[in-house]
Amino acid sequence: MTSSAPVHSPLYLTLLAETAKIGWPELERFFAQGILLHVAHDLDLVSVAEAIASDHTGLVSQWLSTGQVTRLEAATAADFTARDPDLWAVVVSPWVCVQERG
Repeated sequence: MTSSAPVHSPLYLTLLAETAKIGWPELERFFAQGILLHVAHDLDLVSVAEAIASDHTGLVSQWLSTGQVTRLEAATAADFTARDPDLWAVVVSPWVCVQERG
């Protein structure tokens, strides 16, 4: 019997282990520093982090041009402050990638 589970790279697995649920108050300082990247809900947060860490410029550029990955905007920060949603984040220095779940 063969498994159809995806095979992930060691980097993906490392980043997955470093991904955690976090509250907006803990992320506000990264927003203030301009290093918080917002990842669209339809992307795999860890795959985005892996692409950034691996310098996959073409893929990251595509996400940036389609708005699937953006620097977190002030309106989104205000929304997160008001709602305090479930957020997940992973650090890919110098960036912090964040995604709303749910």
